Amino acid sequence: MYFINRKKFSARFLLTIFLIVFLFHSYSITACATLEELTEESEARKLLPIQSDEIENWPAGPQTTAQAAILMDANTGIILYAKNIHEKLYPASTTKILTSLLAMENGNLDDMVPFSHEAVFSVPLGGSNMGMDEGESITLEEALYGILVASANEVSNAVAEYVSGTMSDFADLMNARAAELGCTDSHFVNANGLFDEDHYTSAYDLALISSAFFQNEILCKISNTARYHFEPSETQPDDFYKNNKHQLINGEISYEGILGGKTGYTDESRQTLVTCAEQNGMKLICVVFKEESPNQFTDTVELLNYGFQNFQILNVSENEEKFNIENVNFFQADNDIFGNSKPVLSIDTDSYVIVPNMANFSDLKSSIDYHIEEENHVARIDYTYNNAYVGSAYVNLSEYAESIYQFEIIKASGESEDNNKNITTEETGKSESEKSTASASTLQAEKSDDIIFINVKTVLIGLLIFAAFFICFFIIRALIINSNNSKRRKNRVDRKKHRRERIRSNFDDFDF
Repeated sequence: MYFINRKKFSARFLLTIFLIVFLFHSYSITACATLEELTEESEARKLLPIQSDEIENWPAGPQTTAQAAILMDANTGIILYAKNIHEKLYPASTTKILTSLLAMENGNLDDMVPFSHEAVFSVPLGGSNMGMDEGESITLEEALYGILVASANEVSNAVAEYVSGTMSDFADLMNARAAELGCTDSHFVNANGLFDEDHYTSAYDLALISSAFFQNEILCKISNTARYHFEPSETQPDDFYKNNKHQLINGEISYEGILGGKTGYTDESRQTLVTCAEQNGMKLICVVFKEESPNQFTDTVELLNYGFQNFQILNVSENEEKFNIENVNFFQADNDIFGNSKPVLSIDTDSYVIVPNMANFSDLKSSIDYHIEEENHVARIDYTYNNAYVGSAYVNLSEYAESIYQFEIIKASGESEDNNKNITTEETGKSESEKSTASASTLQAEKSDDIIFINVKTVLIGLLIFAAFFICFFIIRALIINSNNSKRRKNRVDRKKHRRERIRSNFDDFDF
C-alpha cells in the first residue's frame, strides 16, 4: 500500500514537474516573442525624425531609440535637441519630480507626514514601495528621499495628502502648477505616476517642470543621492537602506557633472528618464520617453555629450553691437554736476545665448519686445539662429537712472495690445554702424509712442536758468531804481543849495 501511494505521489510529482516545465517553456517562447517585438519597436523608433535636425546649420543629433526626447538648457529653456517633444506619453515615476517640487514649495522639511490607509493600500503590491505601514509617519525630508531615491508610491500618496488633504485635490494642484510653468500637453491624476489613460505629459512639459525642480538645491541634492539610510524612530520602527536605480547617479555609469534625476517605468510607458548635468557653465536637462533598458541611460549620455560638445555659451552684453549701450545717446545720461557720464539703460550682464560651436554672435537675428511687465526691465531682446530660439537678454533700468529718470507708460485708448509688439532689426545691406544707428532710431521711435521720459537734470537746469533770469531782472531793476533815487536826491540837494544861496544873497543886500 505504501509502495502504491509512493508511486501515485511520484506520478503526481512528475506530472507537476512536466506542467511547470511546459508552462515555463511556453512563457519563454512568449517572452522571446515579446522581446523580439520590443526590439523591433525600439529600432523603428530609432528611425523617427529629429525635428532639431531640420534647423539649418544645426549640429546633427544622435539617433536615439526613444519615442520622444529633449535636451533643454535648465536656465533659459533653449532647446538643443528635439524629437517628438510635444507628443503626449505616459511619464510613469518621473511624475514624482512634480510631486516633490510641490512638496518643497508647500511644506516644511521638519513636518511629519502620516500614512493613511488609502495612501498605503491604494497602490499595487508589486509596485515600487518602501514598506510603510498605515499609522506610521516620517518627516517630509525623509519622504522626499523615499520619493526620489526609493521611488516609493505609497510615500508619494502620503505627501499628496500632507500637502492638499486628499490625493484628488493634490492632482488639481499638480495640473495648476504645470499650467503656471507653461505646460500645455499634460494632465495628471495621481502623485506617483502609476498608469492611467488620463495621466500623461510630453517631453517638453516634463523638461519645463524639471527646470523648476533643478533650480532648488535641496531637491538636486536629494535626487542625486545614490543610497539613503532610513533610520528607526518613534513613528517608524524599521532600519533599512534604499538604492537609487538611476545608473548615472548610483555610479554604474560614470558621468561628470550630474546634478540629479529620476527614473520611471510601467508596462505602458516603458522606460522613462530625467537627468540634469552641468559642464562648462552649461546646465542641461535631458528627458527620454518610452525606451527599453538600458537604452534610456546610454541615450541620455549620448544626448548630454551632444549638447556639451557641440554648443557654446555667448554672453550677450559682451558680444552685442547693434544695441551698444555706450554708443547710443538715448541710453546715456549727460554729464552730471561732478562730470560723470553713466548709462541709463544696460543689458543684463548674466544673459546669454547658446549657439552651435561654428556660429558667431553676428549670425544671430534679434527682435525687441517692449511690452513686458517685469520690474526694472524696460525691454527684452530675443535672439534666433536660422529661426531657432537661442536666448534672450533684458534691457534693464540702471540704479543710477532711477535717480535721474522717472518713467510713465501711457497707452492710447483703443490701442491693440499686440500693436507694434515686436520690431525685428533689418540687417541686409547695412553696415554695422548703420544698423546701430537704425536700431537706436527704432528704439527711440518705439519708446516715444508709449513712454514719456522726464529728464530731471534738464528740468533742474531749466529751473536754475529761469531763476537766474529773474535774479538778473531784479538786480537790474534795483540798479535802475537806485540810479533814479540817486538823481532825485541830487536834485533835492541842489535845490536846497540854491535856496540857501538865494537867502544868503538877500541878506547881503541889507546894511546892518
